[in-house]
Amino acid sequence: MSRRGVLFFCLAFLPAAWTGTAAAQDDAKPADTRQVERPGRTGLPLPRFVSLRAAEINLRIGPGVRYPIDWVYRRRGLPVEVIDEFETWRRIRDHEGTTGWVHQSMLDGRRSVMVTGKARLLRRAPEAGAPGVARLEAGVIARLEGCEGDWCRVTVDRFGGWLRRGEVFGLYPGETVP
Repeated sequence: MSRRGVLFFCLAFLPAAWTGTAAAQDDAKPADTRQVERPGRTGLPLPRFVSLRAAEINLRIGPGVRYPIDWVYRRRGLPVEVIDEFETWRRIRDHEGTTGWVHQSMLDGRRSVMVTGKARLLRRAPEAGAPGVARLEAGVIARLEGCEGDWCRVTVDRFGGWLRRGEVFGLYPGETVP
């Protein structure tokens, strides 16, 4: 067989053979549609929560400075979820579901949470009946110190105390936070 004949055979029939194998494998195992934690290029899990490092951060529609700015964040410490990685760029999602790309240098691995819903009572101890330390309005950002069960220890300015997991954005259900 000539070189041209071998090339024609490879281009015509081998892609069809690979496609048939993939289809057979797909039929053998049902698709899993759950959100699964997976390592990104950095080796860190995806998705994961981080905080915004700077007081002003550009959210771009693609991973690079050549892409237009879609939004500008002006809240240092805002918790966001990293959902994808491309080289030094991270695709993030905020508490409203807005997604876009920011440079990794604009993100901080130190965790924070944001109070959601209505005003919440920051409690002295991780108990529903514990006395209050401060009243936190919705949208307040707190530094996350750690969690024990359904309660998380946070710090806001000079006030430290406990909030329930369900009262904040920036945590996954059942996530272990040391």
